[in-house]
Amino acid sequence: MVSKSDFLGGSGQNHFRPELQIESSEGELCLRFYISSHQEFALLATEIREVIELSPDRITPIPNASPLLLGALNLRGRVIWVADLGQFLGEATALNTDRSQIPVIAIEEQDTIVALAVEEITCMDWLDIKHLVAPTSVSDTMAAFLRGEWILESKKNQYLRLLDQTAILRSERWAG
Repeated sequence: MVSKSDFLGGSGQNHFRPELQIESSEGELCLRFYISSHQEFALLATEIREVIELSPDRITPIPNASPLLLGALNLRGRVIWVADLGQFLGEATALNTDRSQIPVIAIEEQDTIVALAVEEITCMDWLDIKHLVAPTSVSDTMAAFLRGEWILESKKNQYLRLLDQTAILRSERWAG
């Protein structure tokens, strides 16, 4: 059996991207990121198929598609939808696509893959799921896609919210 420390090469450090350094191996490994409204979210690493940064011109706009969608992306020969995660969660602030690179997180369940465009990916971190609390001060739209949240001790009134990948992929919002 491979332990977490074996998987991380012993030290748990990422020498290629220092901003993605992993500090401890307690809890579940999660990817932390921000949406346009500067709210911080996380996804369990085991639920992520791929994380890429791509040029906006690689996203092909789709006429008459849902406003949640930025367009489609060819990911290794498979066409997948690219959504503005903030807009999907009900935020009014749209993702700025007028830049050289857009961070995208591809999530998958069975044969369904969706790419979630976000403002910024910050780090990988071990987070203790046992300390999740019920979400507070969120819209009903957003609450439907959250597993819970952590209150950040270092930042007053700031939360790190854990997304529910299955709820996102199975959402009826994609039909709108």
